[in-house]
Amino acid sequence: MKILKTQVGIIGAGPAGLTLALLLRRQGIEAIILENRSREYVQARVRAGLLEQNTVDIYKSLGVADRLLREGQEHRGVYLSFDGQRIRVPFGELTGGRNITIYGQQEVVKDLTDEWIAGGGQIYFETPASKIEDFETDSPKIHFEYEGEAGILNCDFVAACDGFHGIGRRTLPPDTYKEFTVTYPFSWLGILAHVAPSTDELIYAYHERGFALHSLRSDKISRLYIQVDNDDLIDNWSDERIWEELAIRLGTEGWSLKTGPIFEKSITPMRSFFTDNMQSGRLFLAGDAAHIVPPTGGKGLNLAVADVKHLADGLAEYYQKNSIKALDNYSTIALKRIWRAQDFSNFMTTLFHKQDEHGSFTYQLQKAKFDYIKVSEAYATTIAENYVGLPFEVFE
Repeated sequence: MKILKTQVGIIGAGPAGLTLALLLRRQGIEAIILENRSREYVQARVRAGLLEQNTVDIYKSLGVADRLLREGQEHRGVYLSFDGQRIRVPFGELTGGRNITIYGQQEVVKDLTDEWIAGGGQIYFETPASKIEDFETDSPKIHFEYEGEAGILNCDFVAACDGFHGIGRRTLPPDTYKEFTVTYPFSWLGILAHVAPSTDELIYAYHERGFALHSLRSDKISRLYIQVDNDDLIDNWSDERIWEELAIRLGTEGWSLKTGPIFEKSITPMRSFFTDNMQSGRLFLAGDAAHIVPPTGGKGLNLAVADVKHLADGLAEYYQKNSIKALDNYSTIALKRIWRAQDFSNFMTTLFHKQDEHGSFTYQLQKAKFDYIKVSEAYATTIAENYVGLPFEVFE
């Protein structure tokens, strides 16, 4: 049996687990990461690509933002379209210079992994965690399998950054939390295409045929989405049909959509999920293990990074001041931002997706909101503040 020992055992080598490990290293706290998948798989997963100002600032402070700043695309605003009318919400102007950066999650993971390993950090890929025990004591244990051999990671604390289907969420005692789940009556068909973006900033569009989003990954790769029914299938959507639908839904006068070879298609259901408690004893959940938001607000990765920032602060206070107070308040602090993100994600989702017949009462409410954004700097500022991410001190 393989026996390991560290101060903080981290399950999951996604952005949450890796960011936490690097934050702890900066405080002189030891950690070991266990990851179920291979390094190649984790670094190839195409997920979120929108980084809030807070997230970029954290990566700068950790010294892992060189490639992010060189290759990422800073956006100082976003385009919002409704029935073919397009307006722009200027982030920096409305938030005192806070913006977003487009940089793929897989690139973030590569940068963080390289930094962790280069500094001597231990990470075990293809190492599924099977059980977490004794987390109500001061000597938790994570059972795992590595290269066909059973193992135990002894640690002071367990950080479960292993996603919705991970062992962390399943281990949290069911009588310690409530679950909240919302399933929206539509999904996103998303594509990646080898074509230069048709826009310099993201475009969100309501159309009577359904929602569309033009995002970006680089100056040569575009990321686009359209609203489809939950029971729709990829086979129903040829490349030609996708481009035709995107051109219709995103279309505005004087603007045209560039097309190119599509190299990835997927359908993603829109849902919200989270628990109202993220800890029990010395077990702490972070990222998708604790919450999922619809991608309309771009909050998934950023919430994960915010979670582990708070968790790292609490662990530093424990090891440096022998105080458990900040760790005891971890869920309370993290949930303030999570509720805010859930509300904003729901707002953006319900504003731009077709939910009822065009011209219906629901449609008129959506249009009224859009028309108000056009004339109210205060309303536009609310959107900008939430989109770029509210500063940490707002919730602390």
